Amino acid sequence: MTQDRRLTSQAGMEANDVQVETPQNEDQEQNENNTETSKVLSGYAIVWNTPSKDLGGFTEVVAPNALDDVDLSDVLMLNNHDFTQVLASVKAGTLELEPDDKGLHFKATLPNTSFANDVYEEVKSGNVDACSFGFEVNDGGDTWTKDDEGNVTRTINQVKNLFDVSVVAVPSYDDTNVQVDTRSYEKFMNQGKEEKEMKKVILDKEDKSETRSFEEYIRSRGEFRDGVTTQGASAVIPDEIITPVFELKNSTYDLAKLCTVKQVSNGQGHYPIAANPQSAVLATKEELAEIGDVNANMFQDVKFDVKTRAGKIALSNEVIEDSAVDIVSEVKNQLQKLVQNTNNKNIIDLLIGSSSQFAKATAKNIDDLKKVFNVTLDPALSKTWVVNQNGFNFLDTLKDNEGRYLLQPDVTAPSGFNLLGAPVMVISNALLPDNSDGTSPVLVGDFAQGLVVFERNQVTAQWDKFDSFSEGLSVILRSDYEVIDKNAIVNISLTTTNTSTTESGK
Repeated sequence: MTQDRRLTSQAGMEANDVQVETPQNEDQEQNENNTETSKVLSGYAIVWNTPSKDLGGFTEVVAPNALDDVDLSDVLMLNNHDFTQVLASVKAGTLELEPDDKGLHFKATLPNTSFANDVYEEVKSGNVDACSFGFEVNDGGDTWTKDDEGNVTRTINQVKNLFDVSVVAVPSYDDTNVQVDTRSYEKFMNQGKEEKEMKKVILDKEDKSETRSFEEYIRSRGEFRDGVTTQGASAVIPDEIITPVFELKNSTYDLAKLCTVKQVSNGQGHYPIAANPQSAVLATKEELAEIGDVNANMFQDVKFDVKTRAGKIALSNEVIEDSAVDIVSEVKNQLQKLVQNTNNKNIIDLLIGSSSQFAKATAKNIDDLKKVFNVTLDPALSKTWVVNQNGFNFLDTLKDNEGRYLLQPDVTAPSGFNLLGAPVMVISNALLPDNSDGTSPVLVGDFAQGLVVFERNQVTAQWDKFDSFSEGLSVILRSDYEVIDKNAIVNISLTTTNTSTTESGK
């Protein structure tokens, strides 16, 4: 389904400075007026029942109930449909959308950024006074009518998704602003032609004096098949694309779900952690003696430095228009998987990389694993086993002295099993390979206490590349990955060959 964009020339947009009260400082006098100024845009992103300009043989109106049941909780306000220039967001509380009798009214509180300030000044000066909105309509969500003079009107009765509302400086609808899915239009315009074509076929077949050609012979045999033509004396069969897109089965993991995830509003900063060391005690104090300092660090500081990771791809408009599938959506899905792969790679590097801060141990049997689980790790931790395929295969063969397997079924565990009461998660050998000495890595501990993922933001952008008649797609991930508690996880090198797999003692 193609995403449509429409200009709202009657947006009635205004730019206003709004005085907002801010929390009062303790040093300020009670009667001091403590306010700051916010820059606000307001107007209408959509105006009901207002005809558009000519969109290529038809005009368009949006019905007043077209947004019924549409989820508006994730809509952005953009500058000229540019996802790298976000002006406001419903999710962040800086964008208010309210359908009323006139249309979709908006109120946006702008951030203090250079491009947002530029947009505000352009609107305030009157240079920019139009809006646009990006949306998607399901099949059957629109209707077509033609009046006695031949004018065709498309009515948007039901919007499927509203992606964004944008401040734009486009004076009219043009090819850069219109991306219409014309299948329903073509179906409407072709009404009546099918009957005429059928009558023509019947008359041709009743004309006994006409010699049936080779092409008609190929096309008939009791049925008419579209797309078959002839060149000389041979039939040319068109290429066929079988849909939907077939996706190879691959294991997918999101290791970030095991970690602590923190949303941050700056690229750099500090994350304070309450250490509360168990060995620290209060010192005995004699009467009237000065109280001594606590002999312990009560807090530790985790610093973060967000890095930008990004990738882009260009799709020609020929590919987009001629493809039998929604190729843009397919590419977006693949780009999202790259985000997950990036998280996994950075988390694995912290766990087993050359600069890993986590404790290391070796194990040859279940007794060695028990020692790490029971003694090395704090009993208060919520423990999870993370193993590769080779390590899991070894664990799956462990038995006690009575021949019972030690891995126990657990429907809540990612692998469906637990070991020593802790869930087991299996990672492919490709993502978590064996060590260079042939041992298999087994990671056990509390990953939420051991690792933190700092997420600044994630942006998926789509733009027109007019010079190459193509569309650009990109994904930008701004994040950082740090260790919180180096004692929360242990990296075990497990020897999986030539060892006894039976538990010693019961």
